[in-house]
Formats: sequence, structure tokens, C-alpha cells
Amino acid sequence: MNSITMVHDQISIPCLLFFLICTLSAETVSHATRTAKFGEDDGAVMKRRLLDNGLGQTPQMGWNSYNHFPCKLSEELIKQTADAMVSTGLSALGYEYINLDDCWAELNRDSKGNLVPKDSIFPSGMKALADYVHSKGLKIGIYADAGTLTCSETMPGSLNYEEQDAHTFASWGIDYLKYDNCHNNGLSPQERSTKKL
Repeated sequence: MNSITMVHDQISIPCLLFFLICTLSAETVSHATRTAKFGEDDGAVMKRRLLDNGLGQTPQMGWNSYNHFPCKLSEELIKQTADAMVSTGLSALGYEYINLDDCWAELNRDSKGNLVPKDSIFPSGMKALADYVHSKGLKIGIYADAGTLTCSETMPGSLNYEEQDAHTFASWGIDYLKYDNCHNNGLSPQERSTKKL
């Protein structure tokens, strides 16, 4: 090792230590100042803000009819599922959604263009079903599609009815929307999302 490298190495270590000590001292003073000013450290503030941001602390957790009952829905099944979600303790663990998937509506809209729940399987209607699920402290979700038909081809999609369907779901008290993308006439999501409602 030549003398220039040795001197350089000997200077680097003290300089590095000096820099680290200055940085740590400045951070300690800065942290102490913030703690004195705000009464808590930045980490606690950040954690509180992240947890108190209006969003869920977990992903949406619950039950979806399609996994075990594809196109075999009924009002009674949904009520029994809501009851079971509470009685088994799953709701206390954060499982809060009861989601109806495809096949819940008639194939044709009514004369005003509204989606119509199948009366044969939802005789009390969607508003009454949503009220029942809400009475259990749970939330209810529903399925729709960005195309002309849903994926099962058993009910109309929401293409060109997006706003109307959103108002319908809101009037029923729906909390969650699963939105599929079958039979979309080749329209890109960007094209659909930027059209004027």
C-alpha cells in the first residue's frame, strides 16, 4: 500500500465517523424538537394517519355466492349466510361482506331501463334483503358487468346504463360492487371511463 492510499484511508475513517455523529446528533435534535412541538414522534403520527385515513385496514373480507353457488342464488341462502357469518364469529374477525354474484337479475330491464331482481329468487326485493344484511351489522355487495350482458349471459350488463345502475344500487343500500368486463363490445376501459355520463 502506498503512502497516498494510507493517508486517504486514515482520513476517510475519521471523516466518516464525524459525518455519522453529526447526522445522528442532528436527527436526535430534530426528533426531540418535533416530539416537544407535537407531543409524539413522527412514527406514531404517521401510523395514526395511515390507520385513520378512511380506508379499510384489511382487504374486503366476506363471502361471494359464485364460489360455491354459481347461478343458484336465493333470498333464503343470502339470509342464512349472513346469519352464519355472525353466529360463527367471522364477522367479529372482520368478514363483513355478503356478495351476490352473477345471475341475480332478470334478463330484461324494466320499461324505465332499470335492472330487475329475479322475483322468483328474491321475492322481498333487494332493498329488503340489504336491510336484513345490514341489520346483522354486515354489508352487502352485488355484481354487475361493463358490457351488454354479464358473463353468464343471464342478465343485462351496465354498458350505457352505468349511472342509472349506480343510482339503483344506491337506492337498494348496496355497499360493494363487483364489476366484471364481459361482452363489452370491444370498448377499452379507458374509452368507457372517459365517456360523459
